[in-house]
Parts: sequence; structure tokens; C-alpha cells
Amino acid sequence: MTLIKSISGIRGTIGGKSGDNLTPIDIVKFAAAYGSILQTSNGKKDVKVVIGRDARKSGPMVRDLVSTTLVGMGMEVIDLGLSTTPTVEIAVPEENAHGGIIITASHNPGQWNALKLLNEEGEFISAEAGQKVISIADALEMSFAEIDAMGSRRVNESYLHRHIELVLNHPLVDKEAIAQANFKVAIDAVNSSGGIFVPALLQELGVASIEKLFCTPNGDFPHNPEPLPEHLTDLSSAVVEKGCNLGIIVDPDVDRLAFVSEDGNVFGEEYTLVAVADYVLSREKGNTVSNLSSTRALRDVTEKRGGKYYASAVGEVNVVQKMREVNAVIGGEGNGGIIDPKLHYGRDALIGIGLFLTHLAKSGKKMSELRNAYPSYFMSKNKIQLTASVDVDAILEKVAAKYDMEEVNTVDGVKIDFPDEWVHLRKSNTEPIIRLYTESKSPEAAEDLAHRVMAEIGTMIS
Repeated sequence: MTLIKSISGIRGTIGGKSGDNLTPIDIVKFAAAYGSILQTSNGKKDVKVVIGRDARKSGPMVRDLVSTTLVGMGMEVIDLGLSTTPTVEIAVPEENAHGGIIITASHNPGQWNALKLLNEEGEFISAEAGQKVISIADALEMSFAEIDAMGSRRVNESYLHRHIELVLNHPLVDKEAIAQANFKVAIDAVNSSGGIFVPALLQELGVASIEKLFCTPNGDFPHNPEPLPEHLTDLSSAVVEKGCNLGIIVDPDVDRLAFVSEDGNVFGEEYTLVAVADYVLSREKGNTVSNLSSTRALRDVTEKRGGKYYASAVGEVNVVQKMREVNAVIGGEGNGGIIDPKLHYGRDALIGIGLFLTHLAKSGKKMSELRNAYPSYFMSKNKIQLTASVDVDAILEKVAAKYDMEEVNTVDGVKIDFPDEWVHLRKSNTEPIIRLYTESKSPEAAEDLAHRVMAEIGTMIS
């Protein structure tokens, strides 16, 4: 059982001992510490916080603890109820709130939950603010309101419709083209809030027929909720058996998006962003951003469309920062996270669906044909187990020096770009390991590159 404190919030497994797991005491401590940050930043006056949750079984308990804690600090809480991460991100600035808390453990299994913390712009808080939250929680430096200064809570469940409205009004989402394509779509929402939001969006987009798999938001995840190929077997079977044009899967908080083609083959989580970016760039020139561990196919597509590709450090907050810096028109992460700045600076599966279906409709292609139109790369993900005495930073410096004749990026670990493949090495902050990601033109080549670099590191250590 685990409790993880990070700059973006607190995440852990429900139950067990306080400090080792995500217990009511830990939830209250972190909610109060976050509230203290907001009060300090805003002079302790009329602080307003938006909260929303996915459909995990622990969600109502966590929501009640968070809400009551903030009310006890004198704040106004706006509860969106069952919601999505991007919906809460949208609601924060629209409500003129000072921050937001998303109650979700994203792609983690059902025994997990988390508090994801947002700033007044509806974006994840900075590393500095996150560290302050951790420090305040650890030191129990929180203060609560007296009886006449208690806060309040109100429920606002209108943001489902507001979020869909924003997607429909996006200048690059073509509802008529989608309706004319007469799509039949299967959707797997892993029995979380996507089971409400995604079918509602598809209906408004004019999708002709919707086959629902696991769309009851009861928190009973029917399989591992991370949208990886090995978890999409039910969706793949349904797409073929029901004669669908495509299948859609989202994670429990609906910020990651993946597809299945009409033949039952997985479109590829990495290629969600590639396809959406290709469509956006076909309509407006501009730059793109993804993190260093995302597929090179995005760079290929961007340069083909006359734009420039930029890589950021891993993490949504880093992608957003780089997107702002280079004025990117689209960006995201290779885990199926689409960030469209016209809507908001956050990963959003709903805008991803609107843009992707428009692209597919206008292309006149089958899903499999669209996928084959993009460069094919294959990834391998490994880790190198080390002893605590090994100087990981020194090892990474040696690797960078060894390959200094190649294109080397040290923004986040060490990434080495070769002509037809790349390797990315990242140091873990919690255990003595190096995470190793490789990508090449075939699965075998990606594995060979990984093993070669792992062997080289082995000689550096011995």
C-alpha cells in the first residue's frame, strides 16, 4: 500500500495507516494545506475552490472530506459532482475561482485515489507551490475558521453541458462533417465519469450509432483502466463484432484518449496526438510540443506541415510551459493526452474526440488507412535497477558524453536522437533506477537499442 506526495498533489491507496496510505487524516491534511496556500495568496478573503471527482468508489468519501475541510477554513466550495479532469480545469476560471481540486487517481486501479491541485487558471500548480503544500501538511501549519466565518458548499452540475458546448463551438470541430460520415462508434469508459461525458458528446456531434461498453459510472473498473493495448481487448472485439468504424477508450478522469481501428487493431496511444496535430496543422500553420518520451512521428508530421516541433521535459505542466513559450497551436503527451490552447491548457479527451472525428470524417479514410498514412515507430520501455551507492547523475553525464556527436537533449535526463531512432534515459526520484525509453522503426530495433544502451551503462558501473 502506498502514499505518494508530489508537487502536483497527493496520491495513494485507500485505507490502512495514516502516513503510509491515503487515509481520511492524510486527505484532510493535504486539502487544508492547499487551502492555506490559496488563503495566503489571496489575503484570506472570499477564497473559492472548484472540486470534481471521477467515479471511484472512494470518491464520495474523499469529496466529503475535502469539501468539509475547505468549508471549515471559511472557503466557498463549488462541487461539480461526477466530472472529468479537463471539465474541472475549464470550470475554475469560468467560476472566477482561486483554485481547484480534482479527486481522481487518473489511470491507477480502483484502490487508488488522489487530490490533483489546480491554480486560478485551472492548470496544475507550480513545483514551488506544490512543495509549499507538502511542507505545510507535514508541519500541520493550518488554521481553521471560527463559527461565524465558516464557508459554504454548492453543487453545480451544469459543466457537462458547458464542456460539450465549448467542444462544439471549437473552430476546427465540424459537427456537420461528423454527422454526414454516419459513424458507428464503440466506447469503453471503464465505468467512470467518461460513461456520462463521452456518449453525451458523441450524440451532440451527430454520431449515428453508439455502442456502450462499461459506461455505468459505478467505479467497478472491468480491467486495468490505463488505455494501453493489452487492456483494449474487449473494445477491439466489440468494434469488429458490431461492425463499428472505430472504438474509443478514455481513462477514469477522461484526460487520456486512445482509439481502436475498424479491423480491431489498436490505433496506438502515441498516435492520438499525431493524428490530431496533423489535422490542426492542415488548417493552421504553427508549432507543436510533446514531451521527450513521445513518438518522433509528431515531429515528422509537424515538419511536413511546415511547423516546428519542440520537446519538453516529461509532465503536463512542462508541456504547457513549453507550449506557451513557443506559441504552439497543439500539443500534448504520447499517452493520449491532447492539449488544445484554444480551449484550455490541459489534457482533454473530449476536445481530442471532436478534433479526431472531424479529421477522420474529412479524410474519407478508414481508421486503419489513416493510421497507415503516418510514419510507423515502435517503442520499448525498460528500467535499469541500480544500487543506492551508484551516482546516477554521473552515469547520465557519461552517456551524454559518449554520444556527443549525436543530437543530445539534457532538459530531462538524457535523450539521444539518432537518424532513425532515439533513446531517453530518466532518473527516478524515488528509487535507484534509470527509466529507459527507446523508439525505432521496428519492435526488434527498439529492443536492440535498449539492450545496447543498457549494456553500455553496465560497463560504466562495473
